[in-house]
Amino acid sequence: MKAIVISEPGEAEVLQLQEVDDPIIKDDEVLIKVEATALNRADTLQRKGLYPPPKGASPFLGLECSGIVEAVGRNVSRWKIGDQVCALLAGGGYAEKVAVPAGQVLPIPPGVSLKDAASLPEVACTVWSTVFMTSRLSRGETLLVHGGSSGIGTFAIQIAKYQGARVFVTAGSEDKLAVCKDLGADVCINYKTEDFVARVKEETDGKGVDVILDSIGAPYFQRNLESLNLDGRLFIIGTMGGAVTQLDFRSLFAKRLTVQAAGLRNRSLENKAVIVSEVEKIVWPAIAAGKVKPVIFKYLPLSAAAEAHKLMESSKHIGKILLAP
Repeated sequence: MKAIVISEPGEAEVLQLQEVDDPIIKDDEVLIKVEATALNRADTLQRKGLYPPPKGASPFLGLECSGIVEAVGRNVSRWKIGDQVCALLAGGGYAEKVAVPAGQVLPIPPGVSLKDAASLPEVACTVWSTVFMTSRLSRGETLLVHGGSSGIGTFAIQIAKYQGARVFVTAGSEDKLAVCKDLGADVCINYKTEDFVARVKEETDGKGVDVILDSIGAPYFQRNLESLNLDGRLFIIGTMGGAVTQLDFRSLFAKRLTVQAAGLRNRSLENKAVIVSEVEKIVWPAIAAGKVKPVIFKYLPLSAAAEAHKLMESSKHIGKILLAP
């Protein structure tokens, strides 16, 4: 099969389409013929040598995909050859075929095309596990999402609105904020021209929001704490702005704040299967009802992976970038 290989850690040009061996499935895995895969920021970090795949995972990029089941392991009962599916991966999506643990495979949601479904598993599992399973955002509460126009952001806006929350977002242009508003965001803040802390306080009568989903890290840390309500929860899923900061613990005590951080990729297979199961039960019906839709910026051929990475790193996109073998 063909796959994108990292010739050496570096800039986007190190991504090369090469002939490689087909994956061999284990007893509890399925083999998917890939229809499409979607880019994630983690892919750009792995390309630079900063985010190695977990032990035993595919060495290739790609944390989600859609496609057709081509083979099933002897212990797999739910899936059969020919099924149209999408999947959460620990790696391997930038290829014509990928082996996936059966517990990380999902049916294609009704109303979504096979290709477009590649944009859903990583964002759905990330947002559901962080904002809802861990931070327990509930109906009537408020959520602030930094990077509202990203793949994570566009999905978080929609599912949080579906669950009855009031949604705040930050983004860096009026065009991006307009898309966020169209998706249901209630308060849209241009971080380049406004102080998001002041705006959050203004919009919440000085209280702050209940949950923040942050991918920026260090530069936003103290300001995020200032933006939280009593018993507020900050969940950090990235450090795009930096990874080291200082903390005055008194700021946590005063408002009984919770700060957590996690990724999806290095979780156990059992933990991922629980998240995937919840997503299918709770999130997939919202997609089937048309309340949550894939937001896709551009489709590119797998051979244009370098171009796709440059586009992602430019931050000019809104929503997801897809590659199709």
